[in-house]
Amino acid sequence: MGKKIIFMGTPSYAATILQALINSGFNVLAIFTQPDKAVGRKQILSASEVKILGLNNNIDVFTPNNLKDEQISKLISSLNPDFIVVAAYGKILPKNILDICPCINLHASLLPKYRGASPIQSAILNGDEESGVCSMLMQESLDSGDILEKTSFSIKNKKADEVFELMSKEAAKLCISTLNNFYKIKPQAQDESKATFCKKIKKSDGLVNLEDAKTLYQKFLAFYPWPGVFLENGLKFIDINLIDDISKNKEAEILDIQGESFLLACKKGVLKINKIQEAGKKICSAKSCLNGKRLKSGNYLY
Repeated sequence: MGKKIIFMGTPSYAATILQALINSGFNVLAIFTQPDKAVGRKQILSASEVKILGLNNNIDVFTPNNLKDEQISKLISSLNPDFIVVAAYGKILPKNILDICPCINLHASLLPKYRGASPIQSAILNGDEESGVCSMLMQESLDSGDILEKTSFSIKNKKADEVFELMSKEAAKLCISTLNNFYKIKPQAQDESKATFCKKIKKSDGLVNLEDAKTLYQKFLAFYPWPGVFLENGLKFIDINLIDDISKNKEAEILDIQGESFLLACKKGVLKINKIQEAGKKICSAKSCLNGKRLKSGNYLY
């Protein structure tokens, strides 16, 4: 039987890592994940991807609201795990759990950059061409533990969903490597002087204007598919390209119609708008939207 693992995680990123642990023969004793949440307009109560995967593999799944409950640490201790593996769980582990056995976190950034809840979106927003995943020893302060292993790769011009998928696969491989080689690895302390922090993404973060094309485009990449990017009037850009980021223009002018797309002027730079969605309406081609508004080249989007 392989090493005994307790796994803590919630979204698809974590589920990919959990699947790799199962496939590699690790003995997953139990899973901790976030409680079921109401999702979508109909607010349907839905289980996390990690919970679904765990139940499908006949693994005990726990969804505590509070890890500080003494019964939780007693339960974990009674299972006698070799490691606790954490990936995008969404809860901070208290000291009495951290002290049970080595706790390894798979964090989706090149630490100490982007400690916190939105490392992938933050790297894209800042225009980083490279990012990566770190396995780290957990301690009480947020994402500040010693680095065990890391891997890096290009994220240039990738949308957040593409980077999430890439990160998931790389984190899964890194997790297996770290667990298999744990006692051979020399942990490396993080450089606190280079630490940066990022917050949880809110829907309001997707609000954009047409001041700067490059800024809008980086937000589009970072916030795809959620919360997306949208103007104050509710118009949502579903598919866009950055054409130039230096030209000076009249804001919101429709510069040219190209097939089903159109070129849209920002004060600085130009975007190619391919698909669009007006508030309360279905996604349509950019040209269809213009036709509906009876707009043509030389007119203004608003």
